[in-house]
Amino acid sequence: MKFLRDLLDKQKPLFQKGGKLENLYYLYEAGETFLFSPKHTTAPRGAQVKDAIDLKRMMITVVIAMIPCLLFGIYNTGHMHYLAVGEAASFGDKFILGLTLVLPIVIVAYAAGGLVEAVFAVVRKHPINEGFLVTGMLIPLVVPATTPLWQVALATIFAVVIAKEVFGGTGMNILNVAMTARAFLYFAYPAQISGDQVWTYLGDKTPVDGFSGATALSVAYQSGQEGVDAASNLASHNSAIMDNMFGFANMFFGFIPGSIGETSTLMVLLGAAILLFTGVASWKIMLSAFGGAYIMAAIMQLLAVNEFMAMPAHYHLVMGGIAFGIVFMATDPVSAAQTESGKWVYGLLIGVLTIIIRVTNPAYPEGIMLAVLFMNVFAPLIDHYVVKANKKRRLQRATV
Repeated sequence: MKFLRDLLDKQKPLFQKGGKLENLYYLYEAGETFLFSPKHTTAPRGAQVKDAIDLKRMMITVVIAMIPCLLFGIYNTGHMHYLAVGEAASFGDKFILGLTLVLPIVIVAYAAGGLVEAVFAVVRKHPINEGFLVTGMLIPLVVPATTPLWQVALATIFAVVIAKEVFGGTGMNILNVAMTARAFLYFAYPAQISGDQVWTYLGDKTPVDGFSGATALSVAYQSGQEGVDAASNLASHNSAIMDNMFGFANMFFGFIPGSIGETSTLMVLLGAAILLFTGVASWKIMLSAFGGAYIMAAIMQLLAVNEFMAMPAHYHLVMGGIAFGIVFMATDPVSAAQTESGKWVYGLLIGVLTIIIRVTNPAYPEGIMLAVLFMNVFAPLIDHYVVKANKKRRLQRATV
């Protein structure tokens, strides 16, 4: 590492004021701080908070928390393919196939977003922040493995520019960047991000014509339309290929079709444990969001007018991307509510809205994406009224 440090120090004058590459200083600074801790410290005046956490460590912690979802998603991608074509394969074969499909998506997302970050850093003359370390991983995890790479790049660029840079960059965005990328893909290219074939069509179409790649949510919704018990229909779906295809256990462990990182609730909970143990994410948002979803699903079950509404409430917690969205999207420290009381309200409404959108909207049997983006917009308003209420209570206690 000393050789690398000496090499960077030797090249640094070229990027400093007056050097030939002065305009590219922040690109140099980004590489230097990524490899080594910065030498500068906070000013020696004013209050100081001594803590090991900083933006870089916080972002790396979130990336580490997503690794279980990424690794399982890579395996499950290969697993779903071999199920679709009806071929037996070893764990290694499934993982390697999944890696060849998922890794390019991750690389393209980081490359496209990193390019945009670098351009804005040079033009605006500000450091490149570490925030995209998380966003660049989140975007691949919320899309199917069959998403065309050019769409991944386009969605990433759109999200970084429109949801982040136009508001001032890292720490200033009002919308979750990764969720904005998925929303862009969903509304711009719905055929490539939803439907029966995108989850399992990884090669020659002929051998997978007999396999339905429908997701658990679409099967549950169809059950409501046909008047068939949703839980039973989920369990028996595609039983000729995989016993208990959408049974509760399979949905919890994640051996089902879906976006790369969302299928396994178990892996999401493992990531949640890492975030909570390190204090990076808010347990209040997670708990209130899961609680709000469960309560709303239970209410829907009591008021059921079709089989989808009558589905047991706990099924909703392992279907679709609700767990992944709550743990990694709703807890975004920038776009979420900031006040402690506001976090309870913010999370609760995300859970409630997710179930309402799922059950009552026939065109979109999911909900977490729209719920998170909608509450991102209202998070400042929630904080405003919480602060206003706190001021009012303190004024009432104040004595002259």
